[in-house]
Amino acid sequence: MIQDIAAAVIWCLALCLLPDIKRRKDQSILVAAVTIATALTLNVDRIYIAGDQLLGNRNLLDLVANIFMVVGIYFLSRAILRAADVSEIVDIHNRVGQSVLGIVVVALIVSFSLVDAPRTSTSFMRDFGSQWPAAVYSGVQFLYIGAVVAITGFTCFRFRGEMAKPYFRVAFVFIGLGCVLAVVLVLAVLGMDVLHLMGELEAMTRLSYVYDAAEVGAMVFLCVGLALPPVARRLERRSDARATAVLVERLSGPWDRITSERSEIRLNLAQTAVHRQDAPKRRLHRMLVEIQDALFVDPHLAQLLSQNDLDVLREAEQHLENRLAGSGHRRQRLSRKGDTTP
Repeated sequence: MIQDIAAAVIWCLALCLLPDIKRRKDQSILVAAVTIATALTLNVDRIYIAGDQLLGNRNLLDLVANIFMVVGIYFLSRAILRAADVSEIVDIHNRVGQSVLGIVVVALIVSFSLVDAPRTSTSFMRDFGSQWPAAVYSGVQFLYIGAVVAITGFTCFRFRGEMAKPYFRVAFVFIGLGCVLAVVLVLAVLGMDVLHLMGELEAMTRLSYVYDAAEVGAMVFLCVGLALPPVARRLERRSDARATAVLVERLSGPWDRITSERSEIRLNLAQTAVHRQDAPKRRLHRMLVEIQDALFVDPHLAQLLSQNDLDVLREAEQHLENRLAGSGHRRQRLSRKGDTTP
């Protein structure tokens, strides 16, 4: 049941990310969501049993699912670190991350091959965790996951204050909390592995409740944090489009009066209509430019503008300035490397 819930939560995240697939240059977050969701789905009992039968009833599907999981965690971390826009951390991650991931995958394959698991089991570590190769198999995976999410969570808490948008700051807090719970999950797994090797099955069972709660909590916090920015941006774009359309309508009167004698520079609606999504913004910007050009050439035209017209002009200018200023998700630093300006 826990696997079903966790898989459903992260599949919901993937669905939240799909509408913006063409807008994103980096698809790491979507790759991470789909890969982790696939790993969790493969561990759903009925799916696992059916799939492992196709692979010879040797629990190979457990290995496949765990490889998907570590690959997904790698892409998840890369996406979050890039969102933080910390160049030095991203550079280190790019240089070392893929190499470490490759080593982990090889270690998983080697350790799994040494486990004596002659039958399909939906509780692989519970049934075979008393073997040292199985403990190594589990330990390698979760030590890697623990290290990656610990670095990611630290980055989220450290740089959340530098995010320009409030929803980015809130998202980083949720992601950071999800990473904390993921670390708790990792510690629980490592504890269960040690207890299993020691034969302390009752203590291992009690610790499994911590694992279950941490898994669901980590997935919920991570998915909410990762889904918040794209959903908030879509709502922001819709609100911005409505506000822009209203300003275009309100500015149409002053624009018509000011530019009526200068038809050669008037807005070409046919050209603007080519870019349907940006048409209102482009039209508003062009109308402002044409009004300003006309007033520059003939200052006396200002007499045609009422106080309400001037208010609309200022509001339109401020709207476009705010939109430009809010195009980035991260605040600009006052100083950079090599810059001694205080």
